[in-house]
Amino acid sequence: MTLGIIGGLGPIATAYFMELIIQMTDAKRDQDHLSMIVYNAPEIPDRTSYILGVSSRNPVWDMIEIGRKLAGQKVACISIPCVTAHYFHEELSENIPVPIIHAIQETGLELRAGRIRSAGIMATDGTIQSRIFQRELEEMGIEVFLPRREYQESVMELIYEEVKAGRPVDIDKFRRVSSHLREQGAQVIILGCTELSLIKRDHPIGRGYLDVMEILAQRSILRCGGRLKERYRNLIT
Repeated sequence: MTLGIIGGLGPIATAYFMELIIQMTDAKRDQDHLSMIVYNAPEIPDRTSYILGVSSRNPVWDMIEIGRKLAGQKVACISIPCVTAHYFHEELSENIPVPIIHAIQETGLELRAGRIRSAGIMATDGTIQSRIFQRELEEMGIEVFLPRREYQESVMELIYEEVKAGRPVDIDKFRRVSSHLREQGAQVIILGCTELSLIKRDHPIGRGYLDVMEILAQRSILRCGGRLKERYRNLIT
């Protein structure tokens, strides 16, 4: 089965998502890996800017157009390696005739399976203010902790001014936000933006994290009939 990817949101996160799928697949030869059709479309308008009302350019129509192209190419399901884009999941699902993996919902299921009762969220302002994580997790009985304003500003700097901009990451800033969320009572910290996944890739961040992009890669492999390496069964560090 073939996986469709609506990508470019941002480009480096999409490239890493493909790398994760390949890395996590239990394959002994090229033919054991998933087939993927990827649309790398960085021209899609910024999701956070639209959600916050800063921009009137709605990104959903570009994503629908790509999703319909993927459906026409007979993909089994679609993944979107951008957490903020899941704000549009319902509208996308209504307009694209192929299942779209809901990374946030799947993250909640992973936490519940691990008997986690509380989680801190590191994500964009758009994701936080739209409450897409809060709604899903609270419905599953998981308490949610969010960064206070000054710490949320640090998260946005990490995402937009450092990772997206291709600049070195201030790992101490990342650790300060993590400590702040743990002090509130978070058992696990969710890396709720695909740019934050790149921080986990490049730095030893330690235990007690769950990377949403790893969840999306894992579910993509399983939904498309691939074999998962045993060490990627449990993704909570």
